[in-house]
Amino acid sequence: MNQNEHLKERIIEFLTMRGADLVGFASVSRWDEWDEVRPEFRPGRLFPQAKSVIVFGMGMPLPVVETTPSSIHMELYNTVNRELDGLAYHLTRFLGRNGSAAYSFPRDGYGHIRIIKEKPRAAFSHVYAAKYAGLGSIGMNNVLLTPEFGPRVRWVSVFTDQDLSGKDVMTSELCIRCQACVRCCPVDALSPRNDRTKPDFDSLKCAQRAEDLTRRRSYPCGICIKVCPVGEDRKLYQAERKMALYLNEENADSKENPEYQIWNHYRQWGSWTEEEIKKNE
Repeated sequence: MNQNEHLKERIIEFLTMRGADLVGFASVSRWDEWDEVRPEFRPGRLFPQAKSVIVFGMGMPLPVVETTPSSIHMELYNTVNRELDGLAYHLTRFLGRNGSAAYSFPRDGYGHIRIIKEKPRAAFSHVYAAKYAGLGSIGMNNVLLTPEFGPRVRWVSVFTDQDLSGKDVMTSELCIRCQACVRCCPVDALSPRNDRTKPDFDSLKCAQRAEDLTRRRSYPCGICIKVCPVGEDRKLYQAERKMALYLNEENADSKENPEYQIWNHYRQWGSWTEEEIKKNE
Protein backbone atom coordinates (compact mmCIF):
# COMPACT_ATOMS: atom_id res chain seq x y z
CA MET A 1 0.00 0.00 0.00
CA ASN A 2 1.45 3.38 -1.02
CA GLN A 3 1.52 6.42 1.24
CA ASN A 4 -1.53 8.11 -0.30
CA GLU A 5 -3.68 4.98 -0.03
CA HIS A 6 -2.66 4.69 3.60
CA LEU A 7 -3.66 8.32 4.18
CA LYS A 8 -7.03 7.68 2.53
CA GLU A 9 -7.68 4.79 4.89
CA ARG A 10 -6.79 6.95 7.87
CA ILE A 11 -9.11 9.71 6.66
CA ILE A 12 -12.01 7.29 6.15
CA GLU A 13 -11.47 5.82 9.60
CA PHE A 14 -11.19 9.30 11.15
CA LEU A 15 -14.46 10.44 9.59
CA THR A 16 -16.57 7.31 10.01
CA MET A 17 -15.55 6.91 13.64
CA ARG A 18 -16.86 10.45 14.21
CA GLY A 19 -20.20 10.05 12.47
CA ALA A 20 -19.76 10.45 8.71
CA ASP A 21 -21.98 8.07 6.73
CA LEU A 22 -20.45 8.61 3.27
CA VAL A 23 -16.88 9.58 2.37
CA GLY A 24 -15.44 10.25 -1.09
CA PHE A 25 -12.38 11.68 -2.82
CA ALA A 26 -12.27 13.68 -6.04
CA SER A 27 -9.25 14.92 -7.95
CA VAL A 28 -9.52 18.63 -8.73
CA SER A 29 -8.93 17.71 -12.38
CA ARG A 30 -12.47 16.29 -12.56
CA TRP A 31 -13.96 19.78 -12.45
CA ASP A 32 -12.02 20.58 -15.63
CA GLU A 33 -12.75 17.22 -17.26
CA TRP A 34 -16.52 17.51 -16.80
CA ASP A 35 -16.65 21.29 -17.30
CA GLU A 36 -20.02 21.70 -15.58
CA VAL A 37 -18.98 24.28 -12.99
CA ARG A 38 -17.86 27.80 -13.82
CA PRO A 39 -14.03 28.11 -13.50
CA GLU A 40 -14.10 30.57 -10.61
CA PHE A 41 -16.11 28.06 -8.53
CA ARG A 42 -13.68 25.16 -9.00
CA PRO A 43 -11.45 24.00 -6.12
CA GLY A 44 -8.21 24.59 -8.03
CA ARG A 45 -9.13 28.26 -8.32
CA LEU A 46 -10.30 28.55 -4.70
CA PHE A 47 -7.25 26.84 -3.17
CA PRO A 48 -4.33 26.72 -5.64
CA GLN A 49 -2.51 24.09 -3.57
CA ALA A 50 -5.45 21.71 -3.84
CA LYS A 51 -4.99 18.40 -5.60
CA SER A 52 -8.03 16.64 -4.13
CA VAL A 53 -11.34 17.32 -2.45
CA ILE A 54 -12.50 15.14 0.41
CA VAL A 55 -16.30 15.25 0.57
CA PHE A 56 -18.38 13.54 3.24
CA GLY A 57 -21.97 13.45 4.30
CA MET A 58 -24.38 12.57 7.08
CA GLY A 59 -27.78 11.07 6.45
CA MET A 60 -31.02 12.80 7.47
CA PRO A 61 -33.43 10.23 8.99
CA LEU A 62 -36.48 9.96 6.73
CA PRO A 63 -39.22 10.03 9.43
CA VAL A 64 -38.05 13.48 10.55
CA VAL A 65 -37.66 14.78 7.00
CA GLU A 66 -41.24 13.66 6.32
CA THR A 67 -42.57 16.10 8.92
CA THR A 68 -41.33 19.12 6.96
CA PRO A 69 -42.04 21.95 7.43
CA SER A 70 -41.67 21.50 11.18
CA SER A 71 -39.52 22.58 14.10
CA ILE A 72 -38.06 19.10 14.53
CA HIS A 73 -36.95 19.03 10.89
CA MET A 74 -35.35 22.45 11.45
CA GLU A 75 -33.53 21.18 14.54
CA LEU A 76 -32.28 18.10 12.68
CA TYR A 77 -31.05 20.25 9.80
CA ASN A 78 -29.17 22.59 12.14
CA THR A 79 -27.72 19.72 14.17
CA VAL A 80 -26.37 17.92 11.10
CA ASN A 81 -24.91 21.18 9.79
CA ARG A 82 -23.08 21.81 13.08
CA GLU A 83 -21.77 18.24 13.15
CA LEU A 84 -20.51 18.49 9.57
CA ASP A 85 -18.77 21.83 10.03
CA GLY A 86 -17.14 20.64 13.25
CA LEU A 87 -15.97 17.40 11.69
CA ALA A 88 -14.56 19.23 8.64
CA TYR A 89 -12.65 21.55 10.98
CA HIS A 90 -11.22 18.62 12.93
CA LEU A 91 -10.25 16.80 9.72
CA THR A 92 -8.43 19.93 8.52
CA ARG A 93 -6.45 19.99 11.78
CA PHE A 94 -5.79 16.24 11.53
CA LEU A 95 -4.38 16.66 8.03
CA GLY A 96 -2.28 19.63 9.09
CA ARG A 97 -0.74 17.67 11.95
CA ASN A 98 0.21 15.02 9.40
CA GLY A 99 1.90 17.46 7.03
CA SER A 100 -0.97 18.00 4.59
CA ALA A 101 -2.16 21.51 3.75
CA ALA A 102 -5.96 21.63 3.90
CA TYR A 103 -8.96 23.78 4.63
CA SER A 104 -12.68 23.18 4.84
CA PHE A 105 -15.55 24.78 3.00
CA PRO A 106 -18.69 24.96 5.21
CA ARG A 107 -21.83 22.99 4.45
CA ASP A 108 -23.82 26.02 3.13
CA GLY A 109 -21.46 28.88 2.45
CA TYR A 110 -23.86 31.82 2.69
CA GLY A 111 -24.68 34.19 5.53
CA HIS A 112 -28.43 34.61 5.10
CA ILE A 113 -31.19 33.39 2.83
CA ARG A 114 -31.76 36.99 1.63
CA ILE A 115 -28.24 36.98 0.22
CA ILE A 116 -29.06 33.84 -1.79
CA LYS A 117 -32.11 35.65 -3.18
CA GLU A 118 -29.84 38.44 -4.43
CA LYS A 119 -26.87 36.23 -5.38
CA PRO A 120 -28.27 32.71 -5.96
CA ARG A 121 -25.04 30.76 -5.74
CA ALA A 122 -22.70 29.60 -2.97
CA ALA A 123 -18.92 29.95 -3.42
CA PHE A 124 -18.53 26.17 -3.80
CA SER A 125 -20.89 23.28 -4.59
CA HIS A 126 -20.71 20.14 -2.43
CA VAL A 127 -23.21 18.52 -4.81
CA TYR A 128 -20.67 18.49 -7.63
CA ALA A 129 -17.87 17.48 -5.25
CA ALA A 130 -19.88 14.42 -4.20
CA LYS A 131 -20.76 13.66 -7.82
CA TYR A 132 -17.09 13.82 -8.89
CA ALA A 133 -16.21 11.60 -5.91
CA GLY A 134 -18.50 8.91 -7.33
CA LEU A 135 -21.00 9.05 -4.47
CA GLY A 136 -24.15 9.61 -6.52
CA SER A 137 -25.84 11.41 -9.41
CA ILE A 138 -27.81 14.65 -9.62
CA GLY A 139 -31.56 14.14 -9.78
CA MET A 140 -34.56 16.12 -10.96
CA ASN A 141 -34.75 17.74 -7.53
CA ASN A 142 -31.41 19.42 -8.36
CA VAL A 143 -29.50 17.70 -5.54
CA LEU A 144 -27.29 14.64 -5.32
CA LEU A 145 -29.02 11.26 -5.05
CA THR A 146 -27.13 8.47 -3.29
CA PRO A 147 -27.87 4.72 -3.27
CA GLU A 148 -27.91 4.72 0.52
CA PHE A 149 -30.05 7.74 1.41
CA GLY A 150 -31.37 9.11 -1.86
CA PRO A 151 -31.09 12.91 -1.48
CA ARG A 152 -31.43 12.85 2.32
CA VAL A 153 -27.77 13.69 2.97
CA ARG A 154 -26.00 16.88 4.04
CA TRP A 155 -22.46 17.44 2.72
CA VAL A 156 -19.24 19.26 3.53
CA SER A 157 -15.89 19.38 1.72
CA VAL A 158 -12.22 19.67 2.63
CA PHE A 159 -9.58 20.72 0.10
CA THR A 160 -6.11 19.20 0.45
CA ASP A 161 -2.76 19.27 -1.32
CA GLN A 162 -2.57 15.46 -1.26
CA ASP A 163 -3.26 13.43 -4.39
CA LEU A 164 -6.11 11.17 -3.21
CA SER A 165 -7.83 9.30 -6.02
CA GLY A 166 -11.44 8.22 -5.61
CA LYS A 167 -14.13 6.21 -7.34
CA ASP A 168 -15.09 6.75 -10.95
CA VAL A 169 -17.85 9.26 -11.53
CA MET A 170 -21.20 7.48 -11.59
CA THR A 171 -22.40 7.39 -15.21
CA SER A 172 -25.73 5.65 -14.56
CA GLU A 173 -28.57 7.83 -13.30
CA LEU A 174 -30.13 7.03 -9.92
CA CYS A 175 -33.03 9.37 -10.68
CA ILE A 176 -35.99 7.44 -12.11
CA ARG A 177 -37.63 10.65 -13.42
CA CYS A 178 -40.86 9.99 -11.54
CA GLN A 179 -41.24 13.78 -11.19
CA ALA A 180 -42.53 13.51 -7.62
CA CYS A 181 -40.24 16.40 -6.68
CA VAL A 182 -41.62 18.49 -9.55
CA ARG A 183 -45.27 17.72 -8.73
CA CYS A 184 -44.91 18.25 -4.99
CA CYS A 185 -42.83 21.45 -5.04
CA PRO A 186 -45.05 24.05 -3.31
CA VAL A 187 -43.65 26.92 -5.40
CA ASP A 188 -43.20 25.19 -8.79
CA ALA A 189 -39.45 25.86 -8.79
CA LEU A 190 -38.54 22.84 -10.95
CA SER A 191 -39.17 22.71 -14.70
CA PRO A 192 -38.35 19.34 -16.37
CA ARG A 193 -36.30 19.17 -19.54
CA ASN A 194 -36.26 16.50 -22.23
CA ASP A 195 -32.54 16.73 -22.94
CA ARG A 196 -31.21 16.04 -19.43
CA THR A 197 -32.22 14.81 -15.98
CA LYS A 198 -31.35 18.04 -14.20
CA PRO A 199 -34.26 20.48 -14.63
CA ASP A 200 -34.36 24.23 -14.97
CA PHE A 201 -34.40 25.54 -11.43
CA ASP A 202 -35.94 28.82 -10.24
CA SER A 203 -33.67 29.54 -7.28
CA LEU A 204 -35.52 32.76 -6.43
CA LYS A 205 -38.79 30.89 -5.84
CA CYS A 206 -36.97 28.32 -3.71
CA ALA A 207 -35.16 31.00 -1.69
CA GLN A 208 -38.40 32.91 -1.11
CA ARG A 209 -40.01 29.74 0.21
CA ALA A 210 -37.03 29.24 2.54
CA GLU A 211 -37.31 32.82 3.79
CA ASP A 212 -41.02 32.40 4.50
CA LEU A 213 -40.37 29.21 6.45
CA THR A 214 -37.56 30.90 8.38
CA ARG A 215 -40.10 33.42 9.66
CA ARG A 216 -42.25 30.52 10.80
CA ARG A 217 -39.27 28.81 12.49
CA SER A 218 -39.76 25.68 10.42
CA TYR A 219 -37.08 25.87 7.73
CA PRO A 220 -35.86 24.45 5.39
CA CYS A 221 -38.55 23.31 2.96
CA GLY A 222 -37.05 19.96 1.90
CA ILE A 223 -40.18 18.59 0.24
CA CYS A 224 -38.24 17.56 -2.86
CA ILE A 225 -35.88 15.68 -0.51
CA LYS A 226 -38.74 14.03 1.36
CA VAL A 227 -40.69 12.69 -1.61
CA CYS A 228 -37.80 11.24 -3.62
CA PRO A 229 -38.27 7.43 -3.81
CA VAL A 230 -34.54 6.71 -4.26
CA GLY A 231 -32.53 5.34 -1.33
CA GLU A 232 -32.07 2.21 0.75
CA ASP A 233 -33.21 4.18 3.80
CA ARG A 234 -36.80 3.68 2.65
CA LYS A 235 -36.49 -0.05 3.35
CA LEU A 236 -35.22 0.65 6.86
CA TYR A 237 -38.25 2.83 7.64
CA GLN A 238 -40.77 0.68 5.69
CA ALA A 239 -41.54 3.67 3.48
CA GLU A 240 -41.22 2.23 0.00
CA ARG A 241 -44.85 2.80 -0.99
CA LYS A 242 -45.67 6.32 0.13
CA MET A 243 -45.85 8.13 -3.19
CA ALA A 244 -49.64 8.42 -3.23
CA LEU A 245 -49.52 9.84 0.30
CA TYR A 246 -47.02 12.49 -0.75
CA LEU A 247 -48.79 13.42 -3.97
CA ASN A 248 -52.21 13.74 -2.32
CA GLU A 249 -51.08 15.62 0.78
CA GLU A 250 -51.70 19.11 -0.56
CA ASN A 251 -55.22 18.30 -1.76
CA ALA A 252 -56.28 15.98 1.04
CA ASP A 253 -57.95 17.20 4.20
CA SER A 254 -54.78 16.28 6.02
CA LYS A 255 -55.93 17.63 9.40
CA GLU A 256 -58.68 15.03 9.48
CA ASN A 257 -56.89 12.21 7.64
CA PRO A 258 -55.22 9.82 10.13
CA GLU A 259 -52.46 9.04 7.61
CA TYR A 260 -51.13 12.58 8.07
CA GLN A 261 -51.72 12.77 11.83
CA ILE A 262 -48.10 12.32 12.93
CA TRP A 263 -46.70 14.85 10.47
CA ASN A 264 -49.33 17.41 11.40
CA HIS A 265 -48.66 16.94 15.10
CA TYR A 266 -45.08 18.14 14.63
CA ARG A 267 -46.17 20.98 12.37
CA GLN A 268 -48.71 22.19 14.92
CA TRP A 269 -46.34 22.32 17.88
CA GLY A 270 -43.02 24.17 18.02
CA SER A 271 -43.47 26.56 15.10
CA TRP A 272 -45.87 29.20 13.80
CA THR A 273 -48.32 29.09 10.93
CA GLU A 274 -48.64 32.06 8.60
CA GLU A 275 -51.92 32.95 10.31
CA GLU A 276 -50.25 32.97 13.74
CA ILE A 277 -47.45 35.21 12.51
CA LYS A 278 -49.92 37.76 11.13
CA LYS A 279 -51.92 37.67 14.36
CA ASN A 280 -48.82 38.41 16.44
CA GLU A 281 -47.43 41.18 14.23
